[in-house]
Amino acid sequence: MNQAAIDLLTRTVTRLPDWVRHDLAAKDSAVRLRAEETLVAMIANVLSEGTNDAPRD
Repeated sequence: MNQAAIDLLTRTVTRLPDWVRHDLAAKDSAVRLRAEETLVAMIANVLSEGTNDAPRD
C-alpha cells in the first residue's frame, strides 16, 4: 500500500462517527456487526471515490 492510500485511510478513520467507535467495541455481536459494516462501507467508498480533501487520480 502506498503512502497516499495510507493517508486517505487515516483521514477516513479519524472522521468516524462516535457511534461507530463505540459500537466497534460492543459486546452485542449485532451492534458490532453494524459498526463493522459501516466502517467497511466508508473505506470502500473512500478507496473508490476519494474524499473532498484528497486529489483523485
